[in-house]
Amino acid sequence: MDGSLLFTLVSCAAVMAVIAWVSWLKTRGTVETRDGYFLAGRGLTAGFIAGSLLLTNLSAEQLIGLNGSAYGHNMSSMAWEVTAAIATVAMAFVFLPKYLAGAFTTLPEFLAERFDPTVRRMSVLLFMLGYGLVTIPSVLYSGSLAVMKFFDVPTLTGLTTFPALLITSITIGLIGAAYAVFGGLRAVAVSDTLNGIGLLIFGSLIPVLGLIALGDGSFTEGLARLTTDHPDKLNAIGSATDPTPFGTIFTGMIFANLFYWCTNQYVIQRTLGAASFAQGQKGVLASGFFKIMVPFMMMIPGVIAFHLYGAGFASIDEAYPQLVSDLLPAYLGGVFLAVLLGAVFSSFNSLLNSAATLFTLDIYAPSRKSPSDTHLVNVAKAASVVIALFSFIVAPLLYFAEEGLWQVVRVFTGFYNIPTVVIVIMGLFTARVPALGAKLVIVFHVVTYGLLRFVFNDMVTLHFIHQYAILFVIEVGIMLAAGYFAPRAEAYIPASRHEVDMTPWRYARPAAFTLLSGVVALYLLFSPLGAASAEGFSTTFAVLMSALGVANIAVWAMAAQKSALS
Repeated sequence: MDGSLLFTLVSCAAVMAVIAWVSWLKTRGTVETRDGYFLAGRGLTAGFIAGSLLLTNLSAEQLIGLNGSAYGHNMSSMAWEVTAAIATVAMAFVFLPKYLAGAFTTLPEFLAERFDPTVRRMSVLLFMLGYGLVTIPSVLYSGSLAVMKFFDVPTLTGLTTFPALLITSITIGLIGAAYAVFGGLRAVAVSDTLNGIGLLIFGSLIPVLGLIALGDGSFTEGLARLTTDHPDKLNAIGSATDPTPFGTIFTGMIFANLFYWCTNQYVIQRTLGAASFAQGQKGVLASGFFKIMVPFMMMIPGVIAFHLYGAGFASIDEAYPQLVSDLLPAYLGGVFLAVLLGAVFSSFNSLLNSAATLFTLDIYAPSRKSPSDTHLVNVAKAASVVIALFSFIVAPLLYFAEEGLWQVVRVFTGFYNIPTVVIVIMGLFTARVPALGAKLVIVFHVVTYGLLRFVFNDMVTLHFIHQYAILFVIEVGIMLAAGYFAPRAEAYIPASRHEVDMTPWRYARPAAFTLLSGVVALYLLFSPLGAASAEGFSTTFAVLMSALGVANIAVWAMAAQKSALS
């Protein structure tokens, strides 16, 4: 083993040890109760919520995939990241107050209260099948593959690809599982936050170093080249042939993001553990601001790679690893590896923690008579171990059938995202829609979506994101029809347990306005009105950006005045 590799591994281990030590300090004595293990004692503050949401959502797969998309195509795929900010606003103002008022631990727990235990079991079945059979193994596999690409593990270890993948998967899986099994949600949130800080630092450092390299030592010259050479690469207004057509933003993507940020258990679980409504709002909105930073950290480097290397890679996914290898100083290699590993096992341990929570609280606990908190925590730990071991077996096997299984991974989310968000929205905002409506929607969606994707996929050429929107509208209609023809005998009255302070954050509304303004500003920037124009920034761009700035100043001034008077 040469000295540079040894230094990289030792520095990586040191950084990870510090993160583990801090996580242990923040976790000890808090995981023996039900709320302590599953919801971090309902004591998560805004920083930990935002940090954990960031790392849960972003992983090595996105580092490679988004930069690869920008390298090979343009900025259109930023839609998945940027428009998620809209969903975080919906979570902060619409969904979060309902969840916290009811003091729910899991989403299926809410569905049981709103509808009936059968709807709860059906939703848990969809989540567990998605997490256990597809999502958890695929996250572990894709993360391990990313680490192997960045650091050429087969060459370093002298092993062939599959044994190297097996060792990498088990190593990452063991580290991630340790947090989820022994520390519960608090350990996951603390480690995510610390790794999130590292991801932000390195995510900002790589494009800066890339622009300096592009400008032959000058940052400003590199920036000038980026905006004048091949400006079409900076266009986020995707055409029908681009990876993400612009029109999809206004149809199915809205509902896909609402599912992910407002109803997906492994994402919303850290918000359910908020110390107060205000802390939850701050954390969720802060994660939205992180999302609108993603194009600069995870797509601009791909455009820089195109300028530096041209179209010379066999696969677009090779661009970002090569850029990092060329730009990052050797003494930072170990720290970057630690952050990369942190991003990988963050998604893994969050999924593991949520799968164990769903099994324990929505399958095991309802079948027992008043189980103790200690017993439930032990069951969750055992469930986490079993699920982790299963993922260790399945994840490396994806190597042998990558294309087919990746298609299953992409398609499978569509089986449960739209019916979940439909049922939750109808459950929260109607009083008479019965459990029958929810059951009909689940069965209808699974059958219809399966037919569209596997039977009539050659006949139905409509983009699958547009299909999401159509199915959403139909399924809302089904539930409203059920409420009209077979309404509940008694109107549903939302629970008001209020186990935490429900006072909203006084600056939530202006912060949300600024966040939404940021989404608009990004699309103006990365459009033919802005950086994607061969003629440079237009007058229209300047006028619209100025209008956004003035509007934000006015909104914040009014908020400050209102706060001073109250």
